[in-house]
Amino acid sequence: MTAASPNPVMLQGVTPPLDTLGVIRAEGPDAAGFLHGQLTQDFVLLKPGEARLAALCSPKGRMLASFIGIRPVPEQVLLVCSRDLLAPTLKRLSMYVLRAKARLSDASAEFAVRGLAGAAISSAGADPLAAPGTCTAAGPAHVIALYPADGVPRALWLAPEGTPAPQAPALDAGLWAWSEVRSGVATLSAPVVEAFVPQMLNYESVGGVNFKKGCYPGQEVVARSQFRGTLKRRAYLVEADAPLAAGQEVFAEADPQQPVGTVVQAAAGPGGGWSALVSMQTSALEAGALHAASPQGPVLRLEPLPYPLLQDI
Repeated sequence: MTAASPNPVMLQGVTPPLDTLGVIRAEGPDAAGFLHGQLTQDFVLLKPGEARLAALCSPKGRMLASFIGIRPVPEQVLLVCSRDLLAPTLKRLSMYVLRAKARLSDASAEFAVRGLAGAAISSAGADPLAAPGTCTAAGPAHVIALYPADGVPRALWLAPEGTPAPQAPALDAGLWAWSEVRSGVATLSAPVVEAFVPQMLNYESVGGVNFKKGCYPGQEVVARSQFRGTLKRRAYLVEADAPLAAGQEVFAEADPQQPVGTVVQAAAGPGGGWSALVSMQTSALEAGALHAASPQGPVLRLEPLPYPLLQDI
């Protein structure tokens, strides 16, 4: 059985604290400016009611981590990222603080991060119809609007540890992980570090890259990928009957000798199948059936992306 679209009744509620995510805190007079010079987003102009998707890149433009960032007060930025990348990311960023008046720390133990879906967003004091990237202060918590999963509104709830969770039905963390995949917006994790420039995950189409800001590591490569020629790799939403995992290679039937892509993020669906985001060559769409892990591996069925891709400039 394949994974079906989320049932609005099923994809409702609040998750337990998501142990797959961690929080980096940057604080001090130069915190926003420092991150502005390191990540793909403009954090200097970030307002309290906004959130930003962003990436940390290597000098070659390859993604080392991805974040959802908010700036609750002028001298503090909170970055939510995959917990398995937090320690190396914090270490790398800390190397470049130098004379900047900014302090970076792992604040994961001080915050709870939960997923909200459907009516639970209203229970948390936010608008379920808010545009992705809207950040609503609800008491000590912040509710960050995310891209929906097949039309079901979703948000992250970020609050100091010990803050009572919103009054809403419990939502299974595994179902939340599936909704993350179905949203089409990838969160980078350890198996795929340095595998992609941001456009290979459609980050320029979902607000993850600001092309008007100043320099940051890898900026020239990211800009060149955008402004010179056609992007040759994109992220796609797929389904399969068998388990999938981040880091698996993707093969096309027409050329089984060479992989055409990589599984970025995957999760089991409530119907028994699996959904995944894969980054692959755009030409693979015309290269016959797609398989995961090997040329004889599980067949991948393409699904429509839940957002439009920006046209190559």
